[in-house]
Amino acid sequence: MGGLAALARSAGFRVTGSDAGVYPPMSDQLSALGIELIEGYDAEQIRLAPDLWIVGNVVKRGNPLMEAILERGERFVSGPEWLAREILYGKWVLAVAGTHGKTTTSAMLAWILECAGKAPGFLIGGLPANFGLSARSGAGECFVIEADEYDTAFFDKRSKFVHYRARTAILNNLEFDHADIFGDLADIERQFHNFVRILPGGGRILVKAADPALERVLAQGCWTPVERFGSYDGWSAAVGQDDAEFEVQWKGRPVGQVRWSLNGAHNRMNALAAIGAARHAGIEPGIACEALARFEGVRRRMELRGTVRGISVYDDFAHHPTAIRASLESLRARGGTARILAVLEPRSNTMRAGVMKDALSPSLAEADLVFVYTEGLAWEPGPVFAPLGTRAQCHDQLGALVDAIAAAARAGDQVLVMSNGSFGGIHGRLLARFAETGGDTDQGQASGRR
Repeated sequence: MGGLAALARSAGFRVTGSDAGVYPPMSDQLSALGIELIEGYDAEQIRLAPDLWIVGNVVKRGNPLMEAILERGERFVSGPEWLAREILYGKWVLAVAGTHGKTTTSAMLAWILECAGKAPGFLIGGLPANFGLSARSGAGECFVIEADEYDTAFFDKRSKFVHYRARTAILNNLEFDHADIFGDLADIERQFHNFVRILPGGGRILVKAADPALERVLAQGCWTPVERFGSYDGWSAAVGQDDAEFEVQWKGRPVGQVRWSLNGAHNRMNALAAIGAARHAGIEPGIACEALARFEGVRRRMELRGTVRGISVYDDFAHHPTAIRASLESLRARGGTARILAVLEPRSNTMRAGVMKDALSPSLAEADLVFVYTEGLAWEPGPVFAPLGTRAQCHDQLGALVDAIAAAARAGDQVLVMSNGSFGGIHGRLLARFAETGGDTDQGQASGRR
């Protein structure tokens, strides 16, 4: 919704917004754009009398402001519907869908198009470092959008991405998630097939190879040419001397070389998808590879928040077991034998409900120590993390969690904080605690990101 606000502002509208608990980097971006933010959803805001209310899917019936809008008969629309009507119509839409990697892949794709002179518009659910903003309208014909399968609004239960009318689509992967709106994986597969149904015959679908759920989606019917990535008969990567260098191949033929600041197999897959999608929009793979060499990543994706007394604190958005495992493996590949202290907040609706709790301990296996914030969970954490033995600690008070991490950390450690929320500002609190005993402090962003 912050990205939508930015796009509306650039289109010449006066924009205000209502939300609860907004935090950086989005709050900083909104402030810089001169967009007034009102904390909470008090019904008195109806007096603002805008020409149109754009409603995000966090808003439910019973929300005081929404009830006032309905009572007064004011004009309202969902965010995706407004976006499709006002911004995306007439554009070449490149949509990035999937359970994991949407934000990073969208940022890669937008950057490739930018470097190729396409001046794309984009709407990304994070802050790409190369652009410094999460959304812009763009002067060119291409528009890159992070295409979420979450529901559109309380009055439109279709997935958001069906509104976007993509021409080029990336299906990065598909696992069960969003247990608050989907009953099982088959429910999500049906929504993905609704997305596939409206892709044009002259379009292109980039699909991760050997993903059973995505294959089931395509088996329901597909009317658009498909290219697979992560497969020798499609787009593949041959890793070089180290993890940060790989050769890009199309059907076994080398088409480019990438040397960049990222690492991890998941990022190579993201890159292959972006390169394939860019080629459909007219960008040669060699040009795409050159652009990725200058790709700086996305805020909150393995972002170094600071180093104090030799202890590095990273911020990462991982909150699903698959993403948690990938982030830890990426940090291990980068840091070698350095200890990893994994700090996890199971904050998403799916995690709080305990739907995938049994997968959490295996996903944290790469960490040397594990600290879990358990406030508000609907399940008992002790048995879940028992397989990790003395490596794991659970705390339901944030202060106690910070104390435990500060007591355990030592010079050379890498502290990986994983949450899809602000986590009570724990990153700054940890850096301050580490600094209390003295020593040099080097706070800031790092070039290496997930």
